Amino acid sequence: MTSVLVVDDEAALVRALRINLTARGYAVTTAADGASALVAAATEHPDLVLLDLGLPDVDGIDVIRELRTWSAMPIIVLSARHESADKIRALDIGADTYVTKPFGMEELFACLRAVERRLALGAPPEPDLVVETAAFTVDLASKIVRRDGAPVHLTRTEWAILEQLVRNPDSLISGKHLLTTVWGPDRADRGHYLRVYLAQLRRKLEPEPSCPRYFVTEPGIGYRFVPDESSSNRQ
Repeated sequence: MTSVLVVDDEAALVRALRINLTARGYAVTTAADGASALVAAATEHPDLVLLDLGLPDVDGIDVIRELRTWSAMPIIVLSARHESADKIRALDIGADTYVTKPFGMEELFACLRAVERRLALGAPPEPDLVVETAAFTVDLASKIVRRDGAPVHLTRTEWAILEQLVRNPDSLISGKHLLTTVWGPDRADRGHYLRVYLAQLRRKLEPEPSCPRYFVTEPGIGYRFVPDESSSNRQ
């Protein structure tokens, strides 16, 4: 079953999309603003996103930009903006398809089928449920972390950060995304939270916490989890 995140603040349209998508076998999650959309994308891991650009809190372009810092999930824009410049900007920043409102459901489902065909042809393998490094092992299914064979106790917050990072190896995840996902949209400017918890994770898991090998900081941007196969090329 393909899962879809619908992001739109028009209640009537969201209701119609939910009914039609569910009737055709899709699993549907909804969000009415950009902050909620980013949290849902990170926690629900949808197969694709239907995104309005005119959201009440942030512009949909900013949502696309943020998603593209850590995810390649397909994004279909649903927008009343008809100008070519808006379409070009959305596609250049990372959207896969642009559908102009008002649209027919058959038009939308044709776009969905096209995206699903591309997913079927080029989908990456599902991430391993067990992530192993030379220093530690993370079992994502059972939420158990081991170092040298012994369990490592992580707080709920430490686990939430760790899971976001190891599920997206080598991907740069912005500090704002981590803050929004772990603490909520009202904490998106509290970068010191992340510095404290990343330091704790490094002390518990890194061979040399003062010279991190696996949890790498990109100054002013965010963090990466670097697996063993590429860690030797990192500073």
